[in-house]
Amino acid sequence: MSIPQRPQGPAAPSHRPAGGKGPASGPPTGPVQPHRLSLTARLRNHFFAGILVTAPAAITFFVAWKFIEFVDKQVANLIPDQYHLDFSVPGLGLVVMVALLIAIGAFATGLVGRILFRSGERLLNRMPLIRSIYGALKQILETVLAQQSTAFRQVVLVEYPRRGIWAIAFITGVTEGEVQNLTAQECVNVFLPTTPNPTSGFLLFVPREDIIVLDMSVEDGIKMVISGGIVTPPDRRPEEVRRVPLVSATPDVDPGPSRKRSPRANGDLVDINGGGNGDAGVESALSGDGAGASRG
Repeated sequence: MSIPQRPQGPAAPSHRPAGGKGPASGPPTGPVQPHRLSLTARLRNHFFAGILVTAPAAITFFVAWKFIEFVDKQVANLIPDQYHLDFSVPGLGLVVMVALLIAIGAFATGLVGRILFRSGERLLNRMPLIRSIYGALKQILETVLAQQSTAFRQVVLVEYPRRGIWAIAFITGVTEGEVQNLTAQECVNVFLPTTPNPTSGFLLFVPREDIIVLDMSVEDGIKMVISGGIVTPPDRRPEEVRRVPLVSATPDVDPGPSRKRSPRANGDLVDINGGGNGDAGVESALSGDGAGASRG
């Protein structure tokens, strides 16, 4: 029985020991040498690594420095020339502004200050255009700065602009007034920011059962919006909670009672399919423990 011969070609290097004796050995099986980058590639990698390290800190310090310079310049214009120093002290204007605000706040909380500020408010409320601007700004600041305020305290998921597409939004309050009286369902005020500028967006009045409250912090939510999804915060929920599938929906199809709810880390949200009633067990998105609800 003949063995087929290998086609003639360049002679392969032989690993047989010298003299033609002994078994032939295979190719060397030593450790594979790692691919070494060229000098240009290594310099390029080091360059981008340097940008990633220095750019965030440099931009932060630049913005802070410009803000301090702006405040110093504005405060210096309000101080008479005879009180100006012969040398410049960066940040002195910011310190003066903070001290001035503290003094105004201390005066406003006193008896004489409350009387004067109430008289000033009554005067402003009599001006047609000024009273609208002043009233709106005062209400916004009181809502945002209130210690017990829930404005921008929770990050939620809402279906926008249609079913099956999810968007990150922020709860700003409970719907009241004419809007709530005209809606059959209890609604929540939700601010839907735009990317990459979160200062603009849309105000939505969403039913409570259509809101999914996330465990994500407001800072992480804003970072995700500004970065356009490039910066994604990790899921810090327990492992057993992560295994539960998220709420799903298909466009133009009502998912019905088989749709599941997304549980939070504290386990407040549970499956509501048992009773077959989509509204059963729906919890407030603005309750004290921060639990939210999704569509039932």
